[in-house]
Amino acid sequence: MPTGPRPCDVTFPNGEVTLAGSLTVPDRGGEAAGVVMVGGSGPSDRDNDIYFPPIRRHLADAGVAVLSYDKRGVGGSSGDWRDATIGDLAADAAAALDFLRARPGVRAGAVGLFGHSEGGWVVLRAAAVRDDLPWVITNSCPGTTPAVQERHALTGALRRAGADARDTDRTLALYDRLVEAGRDGADFAAATRFVDSAGPSPAFASYWAEVDERLWEFLRRKQDHDPVPDAARLSCPHLAIFGGADELVPVAESVRLFGAAACRPDRHPRARLTAEVFPGADHRVRMGGDGPLASHYLATLTRWIGHHTPMTPTSSSQPPEPGVPRAHRR
Repeated sequence: MPTGPRPCDVTFPNGEVTLAGSLTVPDRGGEAAGVVMVGGSGPSDRDNDIYFPPIRRHLADAGVAVLSYDKRGVGGSSGDWRDATIGDLAADAAAALDFLRARPGVRAGAVGLFGHSEGGWVVLRAAAVRDDLPWVITNSCPGTTPAVQERHALTGALRRAGADARDTDRTLALYDRLVEAGRDGADFAAATRFVDSAGPSPAFASYWAEVDERLWEFLRRKQDHDPVPDAARLSCPHLAIFGGADELVPVAESVRLFGAAACRPDRHPRARLTAEVFPGADHRVRMGGDGPLASHYLATLTRWIGHHTPMTPTSSSQPPEPGVPRAHRR
């Protein structure tokens, strides 16, 4: 069982928003490397349900300081994630990064970002505008836009539900028209009228039942967010982790898109891409639904972080003023 220190509660600001989270700093003497963990979509808290604690404990036992936090409007954090953009959420991650870098016992130049699912889009955006990160990790993060990713997930749900070809085509066509309505600026009332006028579709009704006015506006704002330009602008190594049996993410296409970004001629020489796909693992890189994390998943994290983290601080690894953007963007 893990023997590392218990996390302590912390708060830190980002403009008018106050974010609350959990900080674990290993008690090993000297200064530790660190990681900020950013949760997935919806009202994710500092534990991302129950997903983050075992990862946090493993990293702490390996000598890595860990900060994770409640998304805006969740747990102890102020604001509301439904009013935010990907850029706003990336600014929260950047504030968490600067907070962790300033903690006693943490080596400022050795703190990176870990984002799960939607959190991967968030950390890529945060990392793309900085040149002071040692690395970034995306975990089950689609390389596609949210609209494409959601269509992939809906297609899989229809297949698993046994929908015939006619119902599948009808449901996906309805989804495509709803995405276009969002692009045209349709408000929630107009979107609801559109869905109602399309007639009954049990599969789509289940999808739409979770959407309210504020969630619709959030989804409409982010539906065409493309993570590839952010990935292409990275100036640090990128580890992209996937479960091979992830039903929510187009894994093969995501690996291809991140790989294409890594092959651009103007790619920063430090921005090496490592893609790890764990066969049979799901969206949370677990085996068999609620089963254990995939074999070697935790070891892969610590080995890769250790390999890409400066072992001793140098003048070149000291951070600039918090939040300073990259001087030269491509």
